[in-house]
Amino acid sequence: MDLAFTPQEQQFREEVRTWVRANLPAEISHKVHNALRLTREDMQGWGRILGKKGWLGYGWPVQFGGPGWSAVQKHLFEEECALAGAPRILPFGPVMVAPVIMAFGSPEQQQRFLPGIASGDVWWSQGYSEPGAGSDLASLKTRAERRGDKYIVNGQKTWTTLAQHGDWIFCLVRTSNEGKPQTGISFLLIDMKSPGVSVRPIVLIDGEPDVNEVFFDNVEVPAENLIGEENKGWTYAKHLLSHERTNIADVNRTKRELERLKRIAKAEDVWNEPRFRDEIARLEVDVVALEMLVLRVLSAEKSGKNPLDIAGLLKIRGSEIQQRYSELMMLAAGPYAVPLIQEAMDAGWQGEFVGAAHCAPLAGSYMNMRKTSIYGGSNEVQRTIVAQTVLG
Repeated sequence: MDLAFTPQEQQFREEVRTWVRANLPAEISHKVHNALRLTREDMQGWGRILGKKGWLGYGWPVQFGGPGWSAVQKHLFEEECALAGAPRILPFGPVMVAPVIMAFGSPEQQQRFLPGIASGDVWWSQGYSEPGAGSDLASLKTRAERRGDKYIVNGQKTWTTLAQHGDWIFCLVRTSNEGKPQTGISFLLIDMKSPGVSVRPIVLIDGEPDVNEVFFDNVEVPAENLIGEENKGWTYAKHLLSHERTNIADVNRTKRELERLKRIAKAEDVWNEPRFRDEIARLEVDVVALEMLVLRVLSAEKSGKNPLDIAGLLKIRGSEIQQRYSELMMLAAGPYAVPLIQEAMDAGWQGEFVGAAHCAPLAGSYMNMRKTSIYGGSNEVQRTIVAQTVLG
């Protein structure tokens, strides 16, 4: 197993690095490096820049308008974007629903939906979790009843990330109550501008409305928006969730945040404290181990072997590491990390009386990271899946 990059791959890295640094707006990079609030215009603007280059669908094959990159090239692209301070590509369109449309959608659906995803013009949301169906997703109750050439959808989704900006939402809906719960689920694409769709933000403890409740009240959805076969949505959902859980690990963003942690430790004069340096060293070892695990998968794929099926394991370790670096940032800043006055931050306040500017976002980041071990399938459930896979 060779984990080293070839000269051709290193050259590809340099090409990506040069382009990203030349095209990434400086104000967006500044916000990302300092964990400041990103607006919809920031996130979608970067997506459109990538879309014009043909790189928003960076994981797509050529036949669907993607660059056709290898797994290693995709990894290097993600790493260079993260290190440059680019916003994380919103995964719901290009990383999650697009592969499902490619694998299970009709040619008409592919022609209809993929171009808007590739350009970054259409903002997608994910409609999976419900008030009574989170980790136990198969118990979902949102109902889609077939009436002629349309479905009538009624129900509720929750924890829908950034749905306040959504143009379309891909939903798991119940179309049958017969047999096992998993066998009565379908995969439906819904225009969020449809009558009967309403969105109510959930303001989190960090003060941000990152997640939402989405309600469907007799929403009419054309039957042509059904992906694949009716009652086969669970199969398509599992295909998508493997992409989501691998994406959550996000080792490249973690490497960038590790460097931010070091900057904060130096600024707060705890860098030379041996006990604190020990904690950073332990974290860095864990980050390197996570990266090696990712590279093992890439090496297996490059050599033609079956890549390791470790999406759940990557999700567990990646989310735990993200929580740990946010904790260490808080510890480095001490009491100065406590205040979170968003209005003052938006006005350009530099924290003259309660710490330096780099301390102001830390409490919000810490609180936001609490959710990483829950979404995408809670870590407790993922450990059970990993144990069953290993032990049988």
